[in-house]
Amino acid sequence: MVVVLIITSIVVGLAFSVLNLVQKHMMGIQQNFNKKATFQKLEQVLYLDFNRYPDIEFDAFEEKLTFKSDIDSTTYWFKENGIIKEPDTFNILWHNKDLFFKGSKVSNGNIDALKLTASKENKHRTLFIFKTNDATHFINHGI
Repeated sequence: MVVVLIITSIVVGLAFSVLNLVQKHMMGIQQNFNKKATFQKLEQVLYLDFNRYPDIEFDAFEEKLTFKSDIDSTTYWFKENGIIKEPDTFNILWHNKDLFFKGSKVSNGNIDALKLTASKENKHRTLFIFKTNDATHFINHGI
């Protein structure tokens, strides 16, 4: 009887250890999935806004990206702990942010492309979003 109790306690102990390892593994998978889903949602929202609004401006002083049209506008704020677009908050830390206009890097003003590189915790994923400017954009801005 004592031998059966000892073997049973060893098996139960091993079962709880394995269960704990599986739970930690599942939690890691869930966190990776959430990070990837947040990254993909940001990519989709930026893609839609880049193609929805004719004018895109970046204010380097306020770290603010503004999309404008004649009837509507939307704004993204780049903060230390992520990107904010009302009502969404994207908790993705960024390692690098490059802005482009007509194929050249810019730091302020009109842009037509954005390249974001995530931090190490997001596996240095890169996001590149662009739009094609039409002739009216250049005429309206005297470019």
